[in-house]
Amino acid sequence: MTVKIGITGGIGSGKSVVSRLLGAMGIPVYISDTETKRLMATDLCIRRELVALLGEEVYAGGALNKPLLASYLFGNPEHARQVNAIIHPRVKEDFRQWTRRHAACSMAGIESAILIEAGFAGEVDVVVMVYAPEEVRIRRAMKRDASSREQIEKRIRSQMSDEEKRRQADFVIVNDDETPLIPQVLALITFLSQNNTYLCPPKK
Repeated sequence: MTVKIGITGGIGSGKSVVSRLLGAMGIPVYISDTETKRLMATDLCIRRELVALLGEEVYAGGALNKPLLASYLFGNPEHARQVNAIIHPRVKEDFRQWTRRHAACSMAGIESAILIEAGFAGEVDVVVMVYAPEEVRIRRAMKRDASSREQIEKRIRSQMSDEEKRRQADFVIVNDDETPLIPQVLALITFLSQNNTYLCPPKK
């Protein structure tokens, strides 16, 4: 039975670094951000429902009209809920199919900034939060995205707080540019390997 690992954390926490380390150690990771973009471009059900919600112009020229979608989402929680209700179920089903294709793996992961908020915690056996102090996260995100401090702080405020993520996580990996990262990832893998039967009891 495959142990499914949910990897989450706020912007700039270093989720992708942890995912790449897991991948280097032979554990495949489903990158939800990448796969969501793929599905929004190719999934006919998503396309049909977004067109019904926003009109034909949301796929003007055959490609997703990202500025239009962003303007609809921006600053309106109800609009975000409407779009998420279209997209999240398709991503969840895609992840389930992906997991079945990796059934031979003892472990597999999914990386998502909104793993808990999107209801994906129920799809995994353990939730791993990647934590970094807010100032470190801001600095990383500003450099990576070429964004202003104000823009990054606004994105941080729009996400679930670190405190809430910590409460709901089973493990916390500290990625503060000081604490060694690889030993923490190895410790996680060792724990999961030793507790595979506990985490994934055989189906009756």
